Amino acid sequence: MSASRTKFYLDKQNAKWLGVCSGLADYTGIEVLWLRLGFVLLSFAMFPMNLIAYLLIAWMAPVAPRGMYEGPEDQKFWQGVRTNPKRSTAEVRSKFRDVDRRLADIEMYYTSRNTRLADEIDSLR
Repeated sequence: MSASRTKFYLDKQNAKWLGVCSGLADYTGIEVLWLRLGFVLLSFAMFPMNLIAYLLIAWMAPVAPRGMYEGPEDQKFWQGVRTNPKRSTAEVRSKFRDVDRRLADIEMYYTSRNTRLADEIDSLR
């Protein structure tokens, strides 16, 4: 996939109007309902400025490519990468270390002198 999952995109699939709030929700991980509610409340305080900002974002931001995420777990992972990339790389590194340790344990079990396993194999002959 050539699309970067760490960029901000307009989310036209979940959009109500132009996809800015749903894109921001995807980018930040905040629930889209709260962003839309915040935009409506901000409309009462700063009417022309927030509408201009909304339209500028909708005009400048690219539309999200279809099939950017394989599922909700993939989407949560990339939201975590966008918010804190160092923590995300540490988590991935930790998972790989855990898998490597478990694989080494399995390898040690089968390559070491295991009399119980040898007895079971002999009993099957």
